[in-house]
Amino acid sequence: MPKKVSLTVNGSRYDIELDDAFANYLVKQMEEDFNTEGNNDAKTILYAYVRRNSDLFKQEVMAKVLLEKLEK
Repeated sequence: MPKKVSLTVNGSRYDIELDDAFANYLVKQMEEDFNTEGNNDAKTILYAYVRRNSDLFKQEVMAKVLLEKLEK
């Protein structure tokens, strides 16, 4: 069942519908990065984007290292 997730950026409110399980996960992550009850500026969005991509990069590096170990 879809769930609506909302965020306000530069005074505009954005609503997206997501699968319930992913929506619950995303809301928790958004609460760490954004003001989920108020407005967020572009700088806040950019910093959150960079932080999350840094996390993904580190996970990818770790996965490649583990894969190389498993292949030996």
